[in-house]
Amino acid sequence: MWIEHQQRRAPEAGFLHQYPLSDRIDDLKGKSVVSTSGSTNIKQLTETNAARNLGVNIIPAKDHGEAFLMVETDRAVAFVMDDILLASFIAGSKDPDAYVISKEAFSKPEPYGIILRKDDPDFKKVVDGATAALYQSAEGQKLYDKWFMQKIPPKGLNLNTPISAELKHQFTKPSDSPDPDSYTAM
Repeated sequence: MWIEHQQRRAPEAGFLHQYPLSDRIDDLKGKSVVSTSGSTNIKQLTETNAARNLGVNIIPAKDHGEAFLMVETDRAVAFVMDDILLASFIAGSKDPDAYVISKEAFSKPEPYGIILRKDDPDFKKVVDGATAALYQSAEGQKLYDKWFMQKIPPKGLNLNTPISAELKHQFTKPSDSPDPDSYTAM
């Protein structure tokens, strides 16, 4: 299979927490932190915990909802997950102002994409051309703003997630590279 031009923003595994905890990974030292069982994010948390000798008590949650609930009910101080998923939980919470997504991330941006059949290069070329044209047009930014900066149906939640420098760069030069280093802002 091929990965078509990367979609949306380049998400990072950050962590969500309630105030007043700082947004530095090292400040999680010795604390209980939750992430979703089986996710890339719990693997990143485990590796970072070991590499930095943080002594974090890692709590595996059965799903994202349970993980957020653990922070909401003070059973964990932070939830490690993709930033856009964290933004959706904050937007749907009882008190969105009580939460913040860390600036420091557990990973480099990891692109989301559309998977296409590998045996159809003509179709890939059409899709790459169409998505590149959209990204490079004014409509690309308008669509981003519609879904990530404004209220969205059915609940009217606003993810309030400004376009990142990495995604702005991708809009100007779309790529199908699986290498996270190719998604850094220039």
